[in-house]
Amino acid sequence: MATYVLIPGMCHGGWCFEELTQGLRGLGHSVYPLTLTGLSERSHLLHGTVNLDTHIQDVTALLAAEDLQDVVLAGHSYGGMVIRGVADRMPGRVRALAYLDAVVPEDGDSCWSLVFERERQWYTDVVDNGYAVRTLPFFDPRATPHPLASLLQPLRLTGDRTRLPRQVYVYAAAWDGESPFTPIYQRLREDPTWTTHALDSGHNLMRDAPQDLLKILLDAAEPGPAAQ
Repeated sequence: MATYVLIPGMCHGGWCFEELTQGLRGLGHSVYPLTLTGLSERSHLLHGTVNLDTHIQDVTALLAAEDLQDVVLAGHSYGGMVIRGVADRMPGRVRALAYLDAVVPEDGDSCWSLVFERERQWYTDVVDNGYAVRTLPFFDPRATPHPLASLLQPLRLTGDRTRLPRQVYVYAAAWDGESPFTPIYQRLREDPTWTTHALDSGHNLMRDAPQDLLKILLDAAEPGPAAQ
């Protein structure tokens, strides 16, 4: 049986993976849907220094505390920043990285630098204390403001970037408007070291295509070629 750690995108908590979590656990797998510091049931921990490093540490601390090995890390949207950082910090514990309509950063990239101007305009709409980005009107009522510093901080990679675990990209092909992830998907589908999928889904893949996503994550846990 495989072990999955699921990382939400902006403004969301581990609850966004509820159906996916149930499906994986129903097949006997271990699943950890994680809420990052400053969000959802952890929103009381929001302050001005909650940043990308904080969120990477959320995951590395979980892996250490639960002694998780051979993990499939899945990150939705902003969560792509987090899973890449975790794989850099704890490469020996990660079996595969699954980017769910997500950013795919290299050293020095931030979420801010990888999205379109439309998303940057949203990021500048902060709550009164200036620490967090407001939720969007169409989000789930459980969504909470997202720590701004985590979007602005560049990712620093210090490990061996020439050898990574298996990498999977799942692209949502039915955005309402232009997707900031289209250039990423177009680049990666030409790269033989990646496995790519395109689903007829909006950005919220967990809600719109849970069964397709379940199959993809099950496959991601199978032995496969690592990226070179």
